[in-house]
Amino acid sequence: MNELLLINKPQNMTSFDVVAIVRKSLNIKKVGHTGTLDPNAEGLMIILIDKATKALPFLHLNRKEYIASLKLGLKTSTGDIWGEVIDQENVPNISNEDVILVLNSFIGKSIQTPPKVSAISVNGKRLYEYARKDQDVEIPKREIEIFEIECLNIDDEIHFRVQCSSGTYIRSLCEDIASKLNTIGTMSKLTRTKIEMFELKDAYTIQQIRNKEFMFTPVSKALTYPKIEVESVIDVKNGKKIRCDSEEDIIVLTHENELLAIYEKDDEQHTYRCLRGLW
Repeated sequence: MNELLLINKPQNMTSFDVVAIVRKSLNIKKVGHTGTLDPNAEGLMIILIDKATKALPFLHLNRKEYIASLKLGLKTSTGDIWGEVIDQENVPNISNEDVILVLNSFIGKSIQTPPKVSAISVNGKRLYEYARKDQDVEIPKREIEIFEIECLNIDDEIHFRVQCSSGTYIRSLCEDIASKLNTIGTMSKLTRTKIEMFELKDAYTIQQIRNKEFMFTPVSKALTYPKIEVESVIDVKNGKKIRCDSEEDIIVLTHENELLAIYEKDDEQHTYRCLRGLW
């Protein structure tokens, strides 16, 4: 089994819970995922089944889309509505045009400071572990990119859609948006709707997983390297170098539509060596 499973994670469930449900439903021990969602967030998760876990480092899943809600005038310890309120203030008069201008100002690359309750590891400990013990730690900044951002609706909150690079924290983005609007704010809802070409509308509910009412997605759909058909399976499974008329640095070897291995270009011209077996 070498496939993906698209799941619509509900609120109040951890990513680990989802993996455990899939593992039990399929009676398979080797189950992974391409990225967590916070318990209070919902939306698309991509689950890796059995041999597909070997391909994880080579999957091109950098672009993600979310629909988020931002509540102004409130600041919390976690950057979202479920944290402890640490500050409140009256919201200034803000026009819809002001909101749209500020949202658009985030398009492009920028440096973001992740939330102090995130799972980023610093000196062998997660940031949220430092936060729980109220310990000071320097939070490493990271470069992110916003590809698209769109205001969907404004009522008592700001609702927007954003396409961004992997590693972007929407909680931090919400706080930064509020800051540019000359106030404070916190994320009140988050739904992940896309991961690259995979969409939430194609994902299965937890109940469908439990009832085994689902279909797998080939892992090859997320492996965008050129695919080369080979005749000798034995040579590949023995990790032998091969010669291939290709100019690509990385290729995926297949046999009768079955994924065999990921190979990388060797020093010699048109010679490739095994990078990761997928059998």
